[in-house]
Amino acid sequence: MSAKGVFHGAKRTTTLEPGDVLFNAGDVGDEMFGVISGELELRLDDRVISKVGPGETFGELAIVDSGPRTLTATALEACEIAVIDKRTFLFLVHETPTFAIDVMKSMASLIRSIGS
Repeated sequence: MSAKGVFHGAKRTTTLEPGDVLFNAGDVGDEMFGVISGELELRLDDRVISKVGPGETFGELAIVDSGPRTLTATALEACEIAVIDKRTFLFLVHETPTFAIDVMKSMASLIRSIGS
Protein backbone atom coordinates (compact mmCIF):
# COMPACT_ATOMS: atom_id res chain seq x y z
CA MET A 1 0.00 0.00 0.00
CA SER A 2 1.37 3.40 -0.95
CA ALA A 3 1.14 6.62 1.02
CA LYS A 4 -2.12 7.41 -0.80
CA GLY A 5 -3.91 4.47 0.80
CA VAL A 6 -2.58 4.67 4.34
CA PHE A 7 -4.10 8.07 5.16
CA HIS A 8 -7.73 7.11 4.68
CA GLY A 9 -9.04 5.93 8.04
CA ALA A 10 -6.23 7.71 9.91
CA LYS A 11 -6.84 7.79 13.67
CA ARG A 12 -6.15 11.53 13.86
CA THR A 13 -7.02 14.11 11.26
CA THR A 14 -7.30 17.86 11.16
CA THR A 15 -9.11 20.15 8.77
CA LEU A 16 -7.81 23.43 7.40
CA GLU A 17 -9.46 26.29 5.59
CA PRO A 18 -7.73 28.30 2.85
CA GLY A 19 -4.98 30.43 4.41
CA ASP A 20 -4.75 28.39 7.64
CA VAL A 21 -1.16 27.76 8.74
CA LEU A 22 -0.55 24.22 10.02
CA PHE A 23 2.97 25.03 11.22
CA ASN A 24 5.62 27.71 10.83
CA ALA A 25 9.32 27.43 10.11
CA GLY A 26 11.08 27.26 13.46
CA ASP A 27 8.22 25.51 15.28
CA VAL A 28 9.06 22.40 17.24
CA GLY A 29 7.26 19.37 15.86
CA ASP A 30 6.91 15.68 16.66
CA GLU A 31 4.42 14.77 13.94
CA MET A 32 4.35 14.46 10.20
CA PHE A 33 1.34 14.79 7.96
CA GLY A 34 -0.35 13.19 4.98
CA VAL A 35 -2.79 14.97 2.71
CA ILE A 36 -6.15 13.23 2.46
CA SER A 37 -7.75 16.01 0.43
CA GLY A 38 -6.91 19.55 -0.61
CA GLU A 39 -3.59 21.26 -1.32
CA LEU A 40 -1.01 22.99 0.85
CA GLU A 41 1.96 25.18 0.06
CA LEU A 42 5.34 24.71 1.75
CA ARG A 43 7.32 27.96 1.97
CA LEU A 44 10.75 29.04 3.07
CA ASP A 45 10.40 32.74 3.86
CA ASP A 46 8.72 34.20 0.75
CA ARG A 47 9.73 31.34 -1.57
CA VAL A 48 7.32 28.52 -2.44
CA ILE A 49 9.31 25.31 -2.16
CA SER A 50 6.57 22.83 -2.93
CA LYS A 51 2.85 22.23 -3.15
CA VAL A 52 1.49 19.01 -1.66
CA GLY A 53 -1.79 17.31 -2.45
CA PRO A 54 -3.70 14.09 -1.83
CA GLY A 55 -1.50 11.10 -1.02
CA GLU A 56 1.60 13.19 -0.36
CA THR A 57 3.46 13.59 2.91
CA PHE A 58 5.19 16.55 4.53
CA GLY A 59 6.78 17.48 7.83
CA GLU A 60 8.78 14.24 7.89
CA LEU A 61 12.00 15.76 9.24
CA ALA A 62 10.32 16.41 12.60
CA ILE A 63 9.73 12.66 12.98
CA VAL A 64 13.25 11.76 11.89
CA ASP A 65 15.38 14.25 13.85
CA SER A 66 13.08 16.13 16.27
CA GLY A 67 14.56 19.43 15.08
CA PRO A 68 12.62 22.63 14.38
CA ARG A 69 10.46 22.84 11.27
CA THR A 70 12.30 24.11 8.20
CA LEU A 71 9.25 25.30 6.25
CA THR A 72 5.85 26.90 6.80
CA ALA A 73 2.80 24.86 5.70
CA THR A 74 -0.25 26.87 4.58
CA ALA A 75 -3.53 25.55 3.17
CA LEU A 76 -4.30 26.75 -0.35
CA GLU A 77 -7.80 25.29 -0.19
CA ALA A 78 -9.95 23.35 2.27
CA CYS A 79 -7.89 20.35 3.40
CA GLU A 80 -8.21 17.20 5.42
CA ILE A 81 -4.85 16.20 6.86
CA ALA A 82 -3.80 12.93 8.51
CA VAL A 83 -1.68 13.55 11.61
CA ILE A 84 1.04 10.92 11.99
CA ASP A 85 2.88 10.69 15.31
CA LYS A 86 6.15 8.81 15.79
CA ARG A 87 4.45 5.61 16.98
CA THR A 88 2.14 5.53 13.95
CA PHE A 89 5.06 6.40 11.66
CA LEU A 90 7.10 3.45 12.97
CA PHE A 91 4.11 1.15 12.57
CA LEU A 92 3.54 2.29 8.98
CA VAL A 93 7.22 1.87 8.10
CA HIS A 94 7.22 -1.64 9.59
CA GLU A 95 3.92 -2.78 8.09
CA THR A 96 4.08 -0.93 4.77
CA PRO A 97 7.65 -0.74 3.44
CA THR A 98 6.53 1.25 0.38
CA PHE A 99 5.35 3.96 2.78
CA ALA A 100 8.97 4.39 3.93
CA ILE A 101 10.11 4.70 0.30
CA ASP A 102 7.40 7.28 -0.42
CA VAL A 103 8.45 9.32 2.63
CA MET A 104 12.12 9.19 1.60
CA LYS A 105 11.21 10.32 -1.93
CA SER A 106 9.23 13.22 -0.49
CA MET A 107 12.12 14.26 1.76
CA ALA A 108 14.63 14.00 -1.08
CA SER A 109 12.44 16.11 -3.35
CA LEU A 110 12.09 18.85 -0.72
CA ILE A 111 15.81 18.87 0.03
CA ARG A 112 16.56 19.24 -3.68
CA SER A 113 13.97 22.05 -3.97
CA ILE A 114 15.42 24.01 -1.07
CA GLY A 115 18.90 23.77 -2.55
CA SER A 116 17.89 25.07 -5.97
